[in-house]
Amino acid sequence: MTSTSADVPALWAVRRSSTGTRISSAALLAAGVALFAVPFGFAAGVVQQLTTLFIFMILAVMWNALAGYGGQVSVGQQAYLGFGAYATIFLTQHAVPPYLAVLLAAVASALLAVLLAPLLLRLRGGQFAVGSWVVAETLALLVALDADLGGGTGISLRGLNAYAPNLRRAYTYWITLAILLFLLGLVVYLLRHRMGVALQAIRDDEDAAAALGVRTGPLKFGLFVLAGFGCGAAGALTLANTLFIQPQSIFGVQWTAYMIFMVLVGGIGTFEGPILGAILFFLLQQQFAQYGAGYLIGLGIIAAGFALYLPRGLWSLPADRLHLRLLPVGYHLQRRVARPSARRSDV
Repeated sequence: MTSTSADVPALWAVRRSSTGTRISSAALLAAGVALFAVPFGFAAGVVQQLTTLFIFMILAVMWNALAGYGGQVSVGQQAYLGFGAYATIFLTQHAVPPYLAVLLAAVASALLAVLLAPLLLRLRGGQFAVGSWVVAETLALLVALDADLGGGTGISLRGLNAYAPNLRRAYTYWITLAILLFLLGLVVYLLRHRMGVALQAIRDDEDAAAALGVRTGPLKFGLFVLAGFGCGAAGALTLANTLFIQPQSIFGVQWTAYMIFMVLVGGIGTFEGPILGAILFFLLQQQFAQYGAGYLIGLGIIAAGFALYLPRGLWSLPADRLHLRLLPVGYHLQRRVARPSARRSDV
């Protein structure tokens, strides 16, 4: 007695995450709208600190999208951070209003990524990481040699002096929050689309993904440009929040260390992890940043500990034990319920 393969039920099926998506999306949207009211009810220092936290979140979300979903481990994203900041200075020097210059600088950073993509995306693994770092160092050197941009001594964003301090902090806060919500929305859309699955396939094995028909080139290009836009926006907003920058600080490799720490500790390749990691990093910075090199060494030790003993990050704890997901995204395997069925047989 034999049975045909069509009679054997599939044990697993691929399903897109959808449980609670509408409720979670509505709750997050309501929380985002509520955050816009912060400048009306809190002191100026709180507004400025929250702006810093949101900038960290932007950086964490962008680096996680690039490395956690696309497999492009960059140690040179500070190139776009610095470029966005100095593009803001350049635009304001040419009579562009400061906050418009912030937005245009983010777009200019995306255009920079478009120009660099044909060169850098040919590289993989360690070569890509080193290549991105070389680009950042080159840009830092070029800016330091430009006297119109302040040279190596740094420069201030004087255009914002026209605004009252409280009003300036509020505007910077609102723009930062709006860009953060915009980028989070893009990431959610990406992960709920087939492109998100394709990118993760590229991350796991680019050659195998290409063999299965995944268009690896355009997908990597789009993600690379998105990360350039987000990091450029973070650099421009950092300038608007602090009003002063120097090449050695804004182009410093410590920014990459911050991004890696936030994503690794929070949970690489997850939606919620980088947000949690950014909050933890912000709290640690508030408490220990004054210790200088010792602070950076401490961050490295913590990151190494997580890599060894909790490689999936802090978010894996509530996600695994409580099955908690802030916003269900992506796809998952679901076991089919076996149903009794008559089988054909041949004697």
